[in-house]
Amino acid sequence: MMSRSLGHRAPLLWVVLPIIAGLVIGRWGPPVPISGLLVVATGAIGMAWWAFATHARVTAVAVVLAGVAVGSAGYTLHRARLPTWAGLPPREAQVELRISRTFAQPDPKRTSGLATIIGAEPHLRSLHGQAVYFSLDVQTGDLPPIRSTILTAIGVLTLVPEDAARDSFDGFLASAGANFRLTRGRVLATVASASKYRQFCHRELERLSNLLSRGVVEKRPDLAAVLRAMLLGQKQELNEEQNTLFLRSGTLHLFAISGLHIGIIAIGVQAVLALLRFPALVRFLIGHSALWLYVDITGGTPSAVRAFLMVALLDGARLLRAPGNPLAALTTSALIVVLAWPLQVFSASFQMSYGIVAALLLFGLPLADAWQERWSWFRLLPPAMWRWYHHLLDALRRKLGSALAIGLASTLVSTLCGVLYFQIFTPAALLANVVLIPAASLVILGGFASLVSGLLGAATLNALFNHAAVLTLAVIEFAVRLAATTPGAWHPARFTHTWIGPAAFLALAGALVFGYASRWASDRGGWWPPFAIVALTLLFGVEFGEAEATE
Repeated sequence: MMSRSLGHRAPLLWVVLPIIAGLVIGRWGPPVPISGLLVVATGAIGMAWWAFATHARVTAVAVVLAGVAVGSAGYTLHRARLPTWAGLPPREAQVELRISRTFAQPDPKRTSGLATIIGAEPHLRSLHGQAVYFSLDVQTGDLPPIRSTILTAIGVLTLVPEDAARDSFDGFLASAGANFRLTRGRVLATVASASKYRQFCHRELERLSNLLSRGVVEKRPDLAAVLRAMLLGQKQELNEEQNTLFLRSGTLHLFAISGLHIGIIAIGVQAVLALLRFPALVRFLIGHSALWLYVDITGGTPSAVRAFLMVALLDGARLLRAPGNPLAALTTSALIVVLAWPLQVFSASFQMSYGIVAALLLFGLPLADAWQERWSWFRLLPPAMWRWYHHLLDALRRKLGSALAIGLASTLVSTLCGVLYFQIFTPAALLANVVLIPAASLVILGGFASLVSGLLGAATLNALFNHAAVLTLAVIEFAVRLAATTPGAWHPARFTHTWIGPAAFLALAGALVFGYASRWASDRGGWWPPFAIVALTLLFGVEFGEAEATE
């Protein structure tokens, strides 16, 4: 019996992978003028168009060449570094900023985030259009600025290193397109207030936060904070101990608004609209508008936007009655991201989210199907003769088998990324995620029900669902504490050479694609190559234990 998860096609990979390769070449390869890259891309596209009907190989080569050229040009355009600033020391600068993203700050007298420089002193005109990270003091009595606010600020301007380490904050800024830091300064004045839409989003975020606190914040403020962190992506709500426990158990990803959150909330929204008997097109339009509003209210983080794109593409395919193909939806969303925000390719968030989802589709679901077929219970007993306990045991087998297969797939990617970006190896993460992801899904579903009830004015239901979610969180926190404090559950770890992590990640991705394309046939390695790659990397490429301090 052929697995229902095999056989999906994703022709856009012929475009996505070359663009990503071009971005990598643009970052680490020799500089090439954009005009030359655009000429190459235009010529390659013309060649692909000419050879499309008669020369398949020529078309493939031309498409790959065009993708590489577009990716390399995209990196140069979006990175937009200023060569004249290379090697210059930090300097004081007064600039005008348009806020594009804000970061949570425990101190209300400070504000930080990402912005675009839209004005500067005459000798700093070259900074116009540059993305900058800011961390500044707010004037006494003023509220921290929100997205789309335009303000004037003064501070120390520092160039972000071009070769910043991928696991550093500068590496994060580079992947966000920021070339400068503006710190050790203050906000001078607000030039223009945030747009009415951004003010609405800010007010609604505070309102949703209050709804998730109703009835529980007085008794369990710690768990109420965890609930707000999980539903609204406000990881600053976690105290230091909670943050450490979730990191060491390999479950910190539960607090990033990503595919798990967006998927569950999308299902909830569609269920509510279906109960109201809306037609399919109206459900799609209203549901995805509400889903995007949730994404934007919670900060519009890149992981949330990527998850929204994939959900919208999948639902759009169903609306058009096209065959369900999650692999094609994943590839299409990746194409949109690499064209619109190409520098995200270098972020830990992009690599982990797309890597884990790809592993689930290419490896986890086919493995679950294979296990269901091979280890079917009561094979000799016709289903018509099954008793209730036969059905119960068979359902448990299917659920546990699927959870274990999906957990193994995500662990393959998260193991490498954990060492690469967080310098930690968490062997307990597989068991923790198999148990906690379903529990976290219940929390998200309870939180969604709480928000809907609160928005409809049903205060009693709002508090009731909060209590149910917090009760589940208490169990989760107990399990996380147990997982994080068990001897051997986590180890400090780092790659012995910087190139090993990216090389192992690429090898794992190649093994997943090859295995899926060969239908995981036993004569081509079967299911073992991905495990072998991760195991060999841990054995020969990772050093465990705390790094020795150097003077």
